[in-house]
Amino acid sequence: MNKIGFNVLAWTAAVSDEVFPIVERLKTIGYDGVEFYLGTPEAEPYQRMGSFTRDLGLETTAVVTLGKDENPVSESVQVREKALEKIKWAVDRAHQLNAKIICGPFHSAHTIFVNRPAEDWEYALAGEVLNAAGDYAAQAGITFALEALNRFECYLCNTAVQLHKLVKAADHPHVQAMFDTHHANIEEKKYSTAIQTLAPVLAHVHISENDRGTPGDGQVLWNDAFSSLAAAGYGGWLTIEAFSRNDPAFANAIGVWREFSDPWDIAEKGYTFIRDMSLKHGL
Repeated sequence: MNKIGFNVLAWTAAVSDEVFPIVERLKTIGYDGVEFYLGTPEAEPYQRMGSFTRDLGLETTAVVTLGKDENPVSESVQVREKALEKIKWAVDRAHQLNAKIICGPFHSAHTIFVNRPAEDWEYALAGEVLNAAGDYAAQAGITFALEALNRFECYLCNTAVQLHKLVKAADHPHVQAMFDTHHANIEEKKYSTAIQTLAPVLAHVHISENDRGTPGDGQVLWNDAFSSLAAAGYGGWLTIEAFSRNDPAFANAIGVWREFSDPWDIAEKGYTFIRDMSLKHGL
């Protein structure tokens, strides 16, 4: 059975000792791993969290985003150099967490648009940055799982076809793709087609309801998602990514203006939902 993870962004974007009780409770629910946002600037909390989760018997994964001054598709050489520097920093922090996967939309800057569709030269620029970063990640045994976002958060990769094109441009074994049920619910015609497109390079999956609340309570076509993952032979993480307003600064940054579900309701019911759906579809 695939490993089941939970992203603590439902409570906080920080990595700190204050998150220890949350991690402990996730372990008691049955989770195999915990996912952390790489936003805390200091290095020491990542080292302590890596030791804490290892001692609990939990694995970790990580997620990161980039800003406008570290954009891999910028025409500025200096900005692209900053993008590579930031991704290498993320690899160092993930290594401290003992994570083997860094997921997220770090192919381009989050919520930065140029008033036109993406062009081929932008995929080439992002591919160059990610190829160089892939060499650095390989030394730490880390694989990138790049994410397609909905049209309101980025323009480079909204669909599985665009994401697969980017992975091909990066041309590195440690630069792969992820699938997120929330974004795909907005942008894809069918889950099955999108998952089939990404199957050869699929390294991570986010389980996320259409409103970012408890998986199984909303409109996502879960039978289609799980059956398609099983048909693709996917054997990686199934990690819940849900949001709340518990961390106001992060919530404001991603446009979360209300509560969708209680975070512990998401964690407890979501774990059971993923386990049952995995068994039903043979994952």
